[in-house]
Amino acid sequence: MENFEFNTEMLWDIVLTYGPNLVKAILVLVAGLWAVSLITGFFKKILNKSNVDPSLAGFLKGIVSILLKVLVYITALGMLGVEMTSFIAILGAAGLAVGLALQGSLANFAGGVLILFFKPFKVGDFIERGSESGTVEQIDILHTKLKTPNNQVIVIPNGQLSNSAVTNYSANETRRAVFSVGISYDDDIKKAREVILDVINKDERTLKDPEPIVVLTGLGDSSLNLSVRAWSLTSDHWSYFWDNLEAIKEALDANDIEMPYPQRDVHIIKED
Repeated sequence: MENFEFNTEMLWDIVLTYGPNLVKAILVLVAGLWAVSLITGFFKKILNKSNVDPSLAGFLKGIVSILLKVLVYITALGMLGVEMTSFIAILGAAGLAVGLALQGSLANFAGGVLILFFKPFKVGDFIERGSESGTVEQIDILHTKLKTPNNQVIVIPNGQLSNSAVTNYSANETRRAVFSVGISYDDDIKKAREVILDVINKDERTLKDPEPIVVLTGLGDSSLNLSVRAWSLTSDHWSYFWDNLEAIKEALDANDIEMPYPQRDVHIIKED
């Protein structure tokens, strides 16, 4: 009977000592997790209104949720009297070690976040970076996949894409085609201009604003260099360029306007 009273008294002392802190910790844990749910839901709505990529939105929401939950658990354990200083120091050291070991991956991760958030290009765009170009097939959190016109797949780390110049050929609805044409010095520039503009304007894909122009851009060694500049829809660009390049050549031939080969005048001096 004395042992029972002794154990009861010890249990009661433990309840009086730790009970209030335990109740507070439970309340903080419940209220904290509820607040985390509200915050992450609000955060997701903001991302959706900002037209952030769905994969990035889900990933960011998960990161925010994990960080807030860790904070709630640490706060609750601290209220129970658990010493958290050493635990936080260990977490910090572990995070630093992981960060140093994954420097390249973290750079690619950060690049992927920037690409998905700011959207310098999207799936379906044709882009060029340095010597690499192709249609964007997939944007992951670490890598971006391009499909080349030769049906090859290029995988580029996002860190490189976010830290270098990228040309997006699909960003705008319209695109200018530039044809370089050389004619003989003996030919009439005005006539050549009329023939070329007639070809360009007959193509229904040619946009009227800005209107196509033909300008003299240089006096070459063997030819007068003309630059033909006309606009079309970006989706029509290459077919438009190829079709009209051939049509210009045929029209110039039909009007007896020569496109000369490179030539040199050689003077031979004979000594007596």
